[in-house]
Amino acid sequence: MGSRRLDRGGHGVDRSAPVEMTFEGRSLGAFAGDTLASALLANGVDVVCPSPILGRPRGVFSAGVEEPCAFVEVTTPSFEPILPAPMVKALDHLTAVGRPGVGVLVGGDDGIATADHRHLHVDTLVVGGGAAGLREALAAVRQGDRTMLVDERHWLGGTASSDDTIDGIPALAWIDDVAGELRTSPDTAVLTEATALGVYDDGYVVVFGRPAPVATLWHVRAGRVVLATGAHERPIAFADCDRPGVMLASAAVTYADRFGVAAGERAVVFTTNHAGHDAATVLAAEGIEIAAVIDVSEGGPASDAMRALGVDVRNGWAVTGTEGNPRVSAVHVAGPGGAAETIEADLLLVSGGWNPVTQLWRGIGGGLRFDEGRACFVPDGAGPPWLSIVGAAAGEVPTSVPFWFTPAQDLSRHYVDLQRDSTVADVLEAVGHDLHSTEHVKRATYIGTAIDQGRTSGVLTAAIVNQAWGDGPGAQGPTNARPPYTPVPYAVLAGRDRGPVLLDPIRTTPIHDWHVEHGAAFENVGQWKRPWFFPAGAESMDQAVARESLAVRNDVGVLDASTLGKIEVVGPDAAAFLDRMYSNRMSTLAVGSIRYGLMLGLDGMVFDDGVVMRLADDRFFVTTTTGGAANVLDRFEEWLQTEWPDLRVYCTSVTEQWATVAVNGPRARELMGALETDVPLDAETFPFMTVRDGMVAGMPARIARVSFTGELAYEINVVGWLGRPMWQAVMAAGEPFGVAPYGTEAMHLLRAEKGFVIVGQETDGTVTPGDLGMSWIVRKDDSDFVGRRSLSRPDTARPDRKQLVGLLPVDRNTWLPEGAQMVALTSVGMAPPVPMLGHVTSSYRSPSLGRTFALAMIAGGRELIGTTLVAPLPDGDIEAEVTSPVFYDERNERRDGGGA
Repeated sequence: MGSRRLDRGGHGVDRSAPVEMTFEGRSLGAFAGDTLASALLANGVDVVCPSPILGRPRGVFSAGVEEPCAFVEVTTPSFEPILPAPMVKALDHLTAVGRPGVGVLVGGDDGIATADHRHLHVDTLVVGGGAAGLREALAAVRQGDRTMLVDERHWLGGTASSDDTIDGIPALAWIDDVAGELRTSPDTAVLTEATALGVYDDGYVVVFGRPAPVATLWHVRAGRVVLATGAHERPIAFADCDRPGVMLASAAVTYADRFGVAAGERAVVFTTNHAGHDAATVLAAEGIEIAAVIDVSEGGPASDAMRALGVDVRNGWAVTGTEGNPRVSAVHVAGPGGAAETIEADLLLVSGGWNPVTQLWRGIGGGLRFDEGRACFVPDGAGPPWLSIVGAAAGEVPTSVPFWFTPAQDLSRHYVDLQRDSTVADVLEAVGHDLHSTEHVKRATYIGTAIDQGRTSGVLTAAIVNQAWGDGPGAQGPTNARPPYTPVPYAVLAGRDRGPVLLDPIRTTPIHDWHVEHGAAFENVGQWKRPWFFPAGAESMDQAVARESLAVRNDVGVLDASTLGKIEVVGPDAAAFLDRMYSNRMSTLAVGSIRYGLMLGLDGMVFDDGVVMRLADDRFFVTTTTGGAANVLDRFEEWLQTEWPDLRVYCTSVTEQWATVAVNGPRARELMGALETDVPLDAETFPFMTVRDGMVAGMPARIARVSFTGELAYEINVVGWLGRPMWQAVMAAGEPFGVAPYGTEAMHLLRAEKGFVIVGQETDGTVTPGDLGMSWIVRKDDSDFVGRRSLSRPDTARPDRKQLVGLLPVDRNTWLPEGAQMVALTSVGMAPPVPMLGHVTSSYRSPSLGRTFALAMIAGGRELIGTTLVAPLPDGDIEAEVTSPVFYDERNERRDGGGA
């Protein structure tokens, strides 16, 4: 295969299953089970990408997620902008290029993998599939737990090698046996290529499963979480320690043992602990020449054992630098008494100690302490009762000499963070600027801010800062890494919620299909698809709206009002609660009656509006604006939970449980009678602003006498699945009376003719009830409600505040654009800046009025009624008379079926 593939070994690859990949346009031969990193090494690729800041050549440094150098962009089989090469599983036809720590996004959705979100409840979740994690998962399964085991590699067993034993059994056999039992156990999920991104309160863990073709974001709720996340080997900083051919010692062992790949031919091992000696022993057995073991310690059994094998072991020595272009060709070493030497080698293996992987532990509040014997930070104290940490992650790592960097006069090429090109000199410069905290040094040097989040550099940096200040090595630990533990594509976080259809959920009413079948044009309102207008034949929108509005004014029209927010407020204290939430009083409402109400913000500004129906002494049915339903429910819950937890009140959203058919027009009572209802319909028995339950067209219904058009109106509420049958019954019964469906545009026109406001159109968060001419809705007694105190501020009582008024263009056919600014007639022709008095909020052509009209918020508007204002526009000025905001049926004579 490749120039560095060993003739034997490689228990993790299948040599009978070749894989062909492409890197930087070059064909890479590999085997099933390889990673992209092992394939690159096997094919003699020394340089994977340049470093992001200085452009220095960088090669494979590790065998896992801690990789700080070898980053790639994968374009097929799915697009990933940047991944560490050791974490890319070898696949046929995989195509990749090197990326220097910064990915490049593609346009559109080309190549972007889809992702699903799934939810799972388990008794035990084990994070990490090494020996410690497998043992924990096995124990959980055998005690009957629903268990989930996740590991970020595409294999189980972690870094266990073919020479290891577990419980007296060859490690690989033990791993296979345990994995087999787990995978065949019921209620057990074993996920490889799956990373726990974060651990949160009460055993909630987010897991990113990468397997193609569809990635999965798991939302796991676990009764117990076990972190068996292992440990990462630590580098040492010395001159040119970033040169290709410099590698973690454990990584070289993994490549030789699991993948059958020699990372080089002649190696120098630089170590502070016996793991470096162990690596040298394994690699020598695989045929890699060990030129020397450079051990900073005074020596011990591990050094003696290596010497017994004929290996040159230098105790008390250190590596001072490397040379080569670009790959290492020689290693400079120094010893006691000023001794110095250069050793020819194409591989330099570094083992500077081990860092337990504690990012998830720290993310949920776990502490750290410095273990002097192991020269690393280990978990300290107890975490939440449902969380435990085991194995190497808990500190079960080799003892080590605390050696962080090789001293030198020039520390500008002693690289600490290889992904940020940050050096020991950079750290000391930050300290020289009086930065003491590692968090501050991080921000000054950018160490730990790249993709690897300081996995190989964090402890090293903390130790250098501590040493520079003359503190002990454990004075302060590494900076904390925030979730996600590894980068996750935005496409995965979005899941299926992508594109114009899925990004923003589409909500439809139970009557939606009828509207589609009858040619409705739709508009988006608070995620709902609402019929905008119903064109007949080739009608324009203006023509359709005119026809629909005249049907309501002259005969009868029907509106699908199912999208209005609906909340049931129930409990002994429901009436008192609603009194506090609305500016007018709801507790005096009789059972079976309805009251319109305004909700205000703490600032006294209009927040939302709707009607409140009292169904029983302790039960209310509240409606909200279509777009405000979620905000109102959130507001109710916030005040109940944070301010008035003593109130016995329960709020339930029932928006989608009810379908609402609104029948409006002078012939509405006739239509309702044709539906054969058992509810009396006369105005005396069923007056305005009351609600009745009964049968309508053979279906149980709740009928409300409310009107948003000013006409006689009945709103028929039925359970959702009866929405379309009720609508069809209404349309059939209304045919003799000229019934017409109407949409939101006609609804807006009809309500504007009556001067009814729409929250969010006439209001913008700066409007009080008084500004709308609705001071009557604010109770004057000494009882309290949300926003009351703000209404007493001098600012809310200023006479020059913007007030709701009507506008009638002098030219009856001229339409005022919504949003147009209005100025005084005397301001016409003034040099800028011209004082603006207000703006148009709603503007329509009214066939009932035979002209155009508008609503506007104008400073001191009520005092300007009868005067003329001007809208200066690019196509010419439009003059308009200021009027009352009510243009139609000022005395409400049509509300109960009377009027002309």
